[in-house]
Amino acid sequence: MKGAQSVVASLESARYALAMRFALCIAAVLLASRFAHGQIDLEESHVTTSLRGVDTAGTGVAWASGSGGTVLRTEDAGFLWQPCTTPKGAEKLDFRGVQALDGNTAVVMSSGSGELSKIYKTTDGCQTWKLVFTNPDKEGFFDTIRRVGEREFYVLGDPVRGRFVLFVSKDGGESWSGVNDAGLAAEKGDGAFAASNTSLIVSGGTLYFGTGGTGVPHVYARRSSAWSKADVPLASYSTAAGVFSIAARTDAKSTLIAVGGVYSKPDIGAGTAATSVDGGKTWRGADMSPGGYRSGVAYDRDAKVWVAVGTNGTDFSRDDGKTWKPLVPTAADAPDVAKGWNAVALPYVVGAKGRIGRVRPDAFGK
Repeated sequence: MKGAQSVVASLESARYALAMRFALCIAAVLLASRFAHGQIDLEESHVTTSLRGVDTAGTGVAWASGSGGTVLRTEDAGFLWQPCTTPKGAEKLDFRGVQALDGNTAVVMSSGSGELSKIYKTTDGCQTWKLVFTNPDKEGFFDTIRRVGEREFYVLGDPVRGRFVLFVSKDGGESWSGVNDAGLAAEKGDGAFAASNTSLIVSGGTLYFGTGGTGVPHVYARRSSAWSKADVPLASYSTAAGVFSIAARTDAKSTLIAVGGVYSKPDIGAGTAATSVDGGKTWRGADMSPGGYRSGVAYDRDAKVWVAVGTNGTDFSRDDGKTWKPLVPTAADAPDVAKGWNAVALPYVVGAKGRIGRVRPDAFGK
């Protein structure tokens, strides 16, 4: 009996030791998962449509938009994205641009030929929408919408009768009128792109927009109600090539970066990024370009890094666009986490099939 009791005691001791090891392993896994974060947190959008518009309004508020009349909203920094009511009659419209004022107020723009280009506004958290403007030009096509002040908006459209089209609203998007500035003449084959709602920006009080097409890509700049343009060394001489997105950093000098390429050949890296350090007057191509066509670019002031997104990857630059490095997924990321993006408004990225991600603050290292 004494020997049997000793054996039982030994077995119990072994079981206890095994249980403790198992518990410690579980604790280690949980602790590791608590601190092992990826670079981009993928979020649930509850939609499967293509998303091309995204904008932030601070305090955790962001809006996104896309095909099929899709508009989404988050008020908790992306923890929950809420599908919005589709504006009446907009079920087949492609909302390529959205501008967020706050959690209740936003303006969305659809892109399409003639009357398919429209602007809607909501002031009640997207429960209801008001149609505020419809493209008056049958040959027109809205490319991008940009808020430049508390109540001032601009919409850029493709050339009509040889001139780029601009409309302005100075009452929060309620009413719109045409802009007749000098210098908006377009070269033959020149046009803008509605890829990410970032081909028109404002920086330091100056408006800029990028173009492409069958000629040389340009960036236009508005100074004193007149526009001038500069050649940009990006992919050119194709209806699928040119400047697709612009971002700016204004400090001691006005630095701008333009990205693009050839969207029909997304793996070609040549001619996909250029930088201007004199407010858009002159441009220089990157020494080491992103890894392919890029449709969106943004600057992260906190991390002091430029971020460019596209269908085949995401890149970043810490030297004002001279060299770009690819974002390589970590073990904590989905293998394709850097791919499939159309637009960026940090910290958010959006893409095809309802894809939404939140870029982590430490995604690009130090």
